[in-house]
Parts: sequence; C-alpha cells; structure tokens
Amino acid sequence: MRISFTERLVNAVLRGIIRLVCVVDTRELDKIPRRGPGILASNHTTNFEGPIYYALLRGRKKTALGKLELWHNPFTRFLMQTWRIIPINRSGPDRRALRRALNALERGEFLGIAPEGTRSTTGALQRGRPGTAMIALEADVPIIPLVQWGVQDLPRNVLRLRRTRISMAVGDPFYLKRPEGRRPTAGELRRIADEIMYQLALLMPERYRGYYRDLSAMTTEFIVRR
Repeated sequence: MRISFTERLVNAVLRGIIRLVCVVDTRELDKIPRRGPGILASNHTTNFEGPIYYALLRGRKKTALGKLELWHNPFTRFLMQTWRIIPINRSGPDRRALRRALNALERGEFLGIAPEGTRSTTGALQRGRPGTAMIALEADVPIIPLVQWGVQDLPRNVLRLRRTRISMAVGDPFYLKRPEGRRPTAGELRRIADEIMYQLALLMPERYRGYYRDLSAMTTEFIVRR
C-alpha cells in the first residue's frame, strides 16, 4: 500500500506540531513489529491520541476504527479519509465496519482499536466492550497492548503555553483462544474483553487503572502466548 503525498504531508505537519507542544519518548513504539497483521489495543482519553499514534508509527501499514461522528466535521472527515480510517456506527452492531476491519487485517495491516469504546474523562480505564475480542477471535491475529497517559492534559497545557509530557508503554503480543473451539457466549465475550483490558492495565500506573485497578481479579483463561 503506497502512502499518498497528502498523507505524507499531513503526517509530517502533525509530527512537527507534536514536537512543538509535547515531550514524547517514542522508544516504546519500537516494540511494535514493522509488519502486521495485528490489533493495536489502546486506552482512550481524548480525540488526540489516535492521530498522535498514527503520525508516530512510521513505516507501518495501519488503519483504525473511528466513530462515525468524525465524518460529520469537514476537517476531521478530511483526516479520516486521508488516513483511510474505518467508520463505525456505535449505536449498534456495525457489520460493515467489522468486515472492513477484517479485510484490513487480511491485507496485513495493523488495526487500531480502543476496547473501551468511548473516551475516559478522567484518564482512568473504563470497562472494555466485546468488539475487540470479536474481531481478534475471527481474524486470529495478535493483540498488542498500547497505552499512553498524559494526552488528557494536552488541551489545558496548550492554553497555558506548556508542553505536555506523554508517556507510552507497549506490552507483549498475545492471541485469544476460543472456548472449546466454539463461538463464545455473550458472557464469555465479556470476560475476554476484561482479560484484554487487564493487559492494558498492567502497563499503566496504578492511578490510571480505573475499573481494572484490582489486579488480583485478573484472569488469563482466554489469552495465549505464541
């Protein structure tokens, strides 16, 4: 997949803005393989971490799921189309978005997903939703946990003319296994979603673990390391 001139320009401008307003140690991103397929499962605190990841993950074929509302604004629609983001309707099951996500993985791309499904206003983890588990089980690709903390301070620091320190952490890839080779029940999908989120929580400072702060409740029944 060739990157268009427009995308190269947008990414270059965005990297310049990031260097201007943020202090980011990107060494953790080197843990992400150069080639997919794989699911990048990340926490979600603002509308900014997605573009930051997209600009900094250079040299990788990638896309992501983005809420349909981002296509309603001309500027964000331009970005979504430039980056070939997959729109998802969060009002109910979106089979078209699911199919497009699976097609991207089949093409060897990385797929960015926020398992929480919506932004955390406090920066702490919320309970995960089953969508990531459904896609990962269907595609049988690795999930790479990718977390950040600090981006939630960006809007306030920009107004104060302060640079924002952003921390990132990347965990070891893991796969999901089907329960006894069959389709998981709704309850099992919920447990799998929690197990995915605990893998994110392990990478974060305790104050940001939120719903998953009690690590003693963590299970790994459906997680496989290959």
